[in-house]
Amino acid sequence: MHTAVAIPGDGIGPEVIEAVYRVFEAVGAPVRFVERHAGEAALSAGESELLPESTLAAIQEYGVALKGPCTTPIGSGFRSVNVQLRQTLKLFAAVRPVRTMPGVETRFGDVDLVIVRENTEGLYSGIENTVAEDVVISMKVATRKACRRIALWAFRYATHKRREKITVFHKANIMKMTDGMFLEEARRVHEVEYPNIAYEEMIIDAAAMRLVQDPSPFDILLCENLYGDIVSDLCAGMVGGLGVTPGANFGEEHAVFEAVHGSAPDIAGQGLANPLALLMSGTMMLNHLSDTRGDEACRQAAQRIKRAYDGALGAGERTRDLGGALGTREFADAVIARAQD
Repeated sequence: MHTAVAIPGDGIGPEVIEAVYRVFEAVGAPVRFVERHAGEAALSAGESELLPESTLAAIQEYGVALKGPCTTPIGSGFRSVNVQLRQTLKLFAAVRPVRTMPGVETRFGDVDLVIVRENTEGLYSGIENTVAEDVVISMKVATRKACRRIALWAFRYATHKRREKITVFHKANIMKMTDGMFLEEARRVHEVEYPNIAYEEMIIDAAAMRLVQDPSPFDILLCENLYGDIVSDLCAGMVGGLGVTPGANFGEEHAVFEAVHGSAPDIAGQGLANPLALLMSGTMMLNHLSDTRGDEACRQAAQRIKRAYDGALGAGERTRDLGGALGTREFADAVIARAQD
């Protein structure tokens, strides 16, 4: 039995993570969850910080966490809990698989992409200063160490998952030093260590146009922080939205798996939320446990859950955001029924 930290988060977070608990229990997934808080939920629980030390300590102890959405104010207020978590735990690789889902009709029918995003630097470093009354500066940070680290990770991931090509999205024609360094390290890793993986580079604005015209030529997209954040949501829109795309954040020692959609406070507590993104992130966590700890039972549980939610979607058993009529609990029930067949 493996222990993982569960962070329900805010808004609909507690509802969708409860659905994951039920599905995991139904398939006998060998995972025990210990709950910790983050975000506004932490303050409501009596903590003095949005990201309590007890939450960080638990992730450091157990190595893995499954996290629901945490609210981040726009334009003012507290710093993003998500960014703080990634930087504190050095979760440098964000991974967002995006694929066409059974029964979810979109413009494209053959999307199969993985976005690999550098998760700790760039404009998300959070270094902003006021230099005059009406002038502020935000600094884009890049280090050679981090650029090489994410490039190595992406090529290793491609090899492990048997993917065929990596495309680097960049704006090195304008940001010649920061994005230029990112390209230099990606080229070096490809040429010296992974020449067997196909490699190409594409300016980010042209790449965005190409993606929405036809995503089929793409495989793994390697991006710095801001580009990866934007491109991963763009790609999610090709397959039905953030409700059908999982997310994971990897470091050398820890991994946090998360639903990347918002906390949706307007529907919280009404049983309307789609738990699929967090459930898909949970299957990524099970596969990670299988890969890193050699537990085949985790992989088998992940396969059963994936077949079950694919089967439910294909049979029209969908939540309202996907054009169906099921609530949070009812969708979990549909997945459980198929997983136990």
